[in-house]
Amino acid sequence: MNKKSKRTPSLPSKAEILAFIGNQPGKVGTREIARAFGLKNALRADLKRLLRDMADEGSVEKRRKKLHHPGALPSTVLADVTARDNDGDLIATPDEWDEDAHGPAPKIRISVPRKPRPGEAAGLGDRVLLRVDETEEDDGIRHRGHVIKIIDRPKHRVLGIFRKIAHGGGRLEPVDKKMLGKALAIPAGASADAQDGDLVAVETFRAPRLGLPTGRVVERLGSLKSERAVSLIAIHAHGIPSVFRRDTQQEADAATPATLAGREDWRHVPLVTIDPPDAKDHDDAVQAEPDTAPNNRGGFIVNVAIADVAYYVRPGSALDREALTRGNSVYFPDRVVPMLPERISNDLCSLRPHEDRAAIAVRMVIGADGRKRSHTFHRIMMRSAARLAYQQAQLAIGGRIDEDTQPLVEPVLRPLYAAYEVMKRARAERQPLDLDLPERKILLKADGTVDRVITPERLEAHRLIEEFMILANVAAAETLERARVPLIYRVHDEPAMEKVQALREFLATLDIPFAKGGVLKPEAFNRILARVKGRDAEQLVNEVVLRTQAQAEYSAENYGHFGLNLRRYAHFTSPIRRYADLVVHRGLIRALKLGHDGLPDGVEQKALAEVAAQISATERRAMLAERETNDRLIAHFLADRIGASFEGRISGVTRAGLFVKLRETGADGFVPARTIGDEYFRYDETGHAMVGSRSGETYRLGDPVTVKLVEAAPVAGALRFELLSEGRSGRPLLRPKHERHYRRPQGKHRKAR
Repeated sequence: MNKKSKRTPSLPSKAEILAFIGNQPGKVGTREIARAFGLKNALRADLKRLLRDMADEGSVEKRRKKLHHPGALPSTVLADVTARDNDGDLIATPDEWDEDAHGPAPKIRISVPRKPRPGEAAGLGDRVLLRVDETEEDDGIRHRGHVIKIIDRPKHRVLGIFRKIAHGGGRLEPVDKKMLGKALAIPAGASADAQDGDLVAVETFRAPRLGLPTGRVVERLGSLKSERAVSLIAIHAHGIPSVFRRDTQQEADAATPATLAGREDWRHVPLVTIDPPDAKDHDDAVQAEPDTAPNNRGGFIVNVAIADVAYYVRPGSALDREALTRGNSVYFPDRVVPMLPERISNDLCSLRPHEDRAAIAVRMVIGADGRKRSHTFHRIMMRSAARLAYQQAQLAIGGRIDEDTQPLVEPVLRPLYAAYEVMKRARAERQPLDLDLPERKILLKADGTVDRVITPERLEAHRLIEEFMILANVAAAETLERARVPLIYRVHDEPAMEKVQALREFLATLDIPFAKGGVLKPEAFNRILARVKGRDAEQLVNEVVLRTQAQAEYSAENYGHFGLNLRRYAHFTSPIRRYADLVVHRGLIRALKLGHDGLPDGVEQKALAEVAAQISATERRAMLAERETNDRLIAHFLADRIGASFEGRISGVTRAGLFVKLRETGADGFVPARTIGDEYFRYDETGHAMVGSRSGETYRLGDPVTVKLVEAAPVAGALRFELLSEGRSGRPLLRPKHERHYRRPQGKHRKAR
């Protein structure tokens, strides 16, 4: 009898690997491929090398620690409907796509349901949340999308400031930088009684052959006669909900304080809040004490308590629905647009000193090596011992006490700082990404105008709270994973290989080596940053390393947090201002049976993937709105200093010109390429520089420069500069033939410096 011979496993070919990846709907990584082809030990190492080679040549790409065909998309995508194909099907493109790393954005053909309900059918210009599958289409479109939700409908209107003219009607000064200098005419009788300086929405008409395009005012959004109202522009331009719906507000007003029922009594624990002096909400408190356990000498017990927002905001309630729509609070210099009404955020869930407040706390046991040994979560009633500011806590630990800190130094603050000193050991071993990019803060006067721009000092108190919060977030993710309860992770992908290669080429111009191959970790970037510490190139290298990184986001699928160098991480510490944290709180309540207001049993990973995509989009919206508002405030501040000179650094280089960040205010402005010097300047992408075609004169990212302010457009937040300083000496780049006989036109020469 012949025994059936067993086939000896061998390394699959590239074609077999690509076929396997294409046929798998779920996760595909090295482990899955090795299992499918029966590879073990040495063959697994060979497989890893083969996959790395395939990634380098572009036949596969690694994203979220999975392998994909190049240009593949995640299962849930926020996309814009941009066109129709020849058959009339809608075509969408992803809202976020890195063309530098992956080439042109992939197209998604939208499947239309047979019987769409009224208002649910997508149309051109819509922003939609899609569930995406990869298909094999003859026309090259490899993705098909099913509409989960329509996020936004197109609005054929322009926002701007109404400027009244004497004979009736007016002009619209658009707020969008892309429309800078493109005014619209508002005919008499079409102004809807708008007053000079009003922020208005204008419906545009078909542009005439001659004269300005015209439109009519369809909505008056408020007066912008002072900087106090500048944030209104961003609120309306980005569609940020700023007024709570009636049912939401009624629900908040009717809320009553939580009781001790079903909670542990922690009111004797001296928890304190430590926040910025102007903080609008106080939702986290901390406390630490030496661990007296004999098996943990030199260790600590660290408690982090977070306001119990889940008690007041129940799943499916009006508060919950609007919190999801908002996604997060938005912070402007003059106001906060909160995720939750003030009755919740600034009252019932604000951990005010000496008042009973409901919270969810995590008790963490820290070893003498700084590592977390264990943790437990508790639903508690607490009473904050004090509300401190960062600088106040730092001064107290340094010996400069005040009335508030005097009784807290020994029993509260010293144990906190001692625990942090121990935890720093584990942080140093973990080696998270250590970028040094100070943030500026705009301070306003009482009338809403800019007083000054400061760079707040980075204190040990900041780092202490940050490290405690990171550890609490890790504990939350670990608990939910262990309980197999779905959650929303805070994830940060490793940098794309194309961006890492671009960084490597850039560092070579500075004679800084960056090894190729091996597993990419944050410590590799930290070694580069340490090498340039204190050198002229320090800020430049920090900027370029930052631009190499991927953007953090929310996801129901875990692929780790590269920047923090953590395998699992979830936002738990700010449910007042982030919907993701509220979901994590509900998950903990469900996992640990802490009440009946946790994550509903029917909510699983698929539903949370949709929530994660939506709140990632609202987070990006908030960041953009905050940045634009700061730009407008600074442009207002500098508008009366036209002709003045400023010191700054080149913060960006494009084919169109140079971006310059001013040292004094942090304001960003633009130097058009046509105004640089008296020769043709070419863009050196690898060197992040503009290089003179004849002289080789070079302006490079990070270079200090002196500029003159020649134009300020406060409404659009735009500044235009003229260079006054010389560039560094260099060599001309090899020029294309069509540029070699170029001469700078008369009148474009730089003025005397």
